[in-house]
Amino acid sequence: MNRHFLLYFSLFCFIAEATSLKCVTCHLRTQSDHCRRGFGVCLAQKHEICMSLRIYIRGVLLLSYMVCQRFCKNLTYEFNNRTYKHKCCNYDFCNFRL
Repeated sequence: MNRHFLLYFSLFCFIAEATSLKCVTCHLRTQSDHCRRGFGVCLAQKHEICMSLRIYIRGVLLLSYMVCQRFCKNLTYEFNNRTYKHKCCNYDFCNFRL
């Protein structure tokens, strides 16, 4: 009986893992460079989707930040002569292309 339970439980874990949303992580990426900090992949948990934050100065990309984010919202705002653009998406690795 325990073998069957372990088999089904392992199969369930594998399916749950395979269907989780995958997002790129990078905590510091510049326009002219690859990711400098935190490069990897996160598996979105409940209520999380992929998020990208890009910061511009006078229309030129300064840096970007990518993670799995809870309660993400698409928005753009300006602060201290910088434009901040949050973009959210929900398919695998979509925050890398935003």
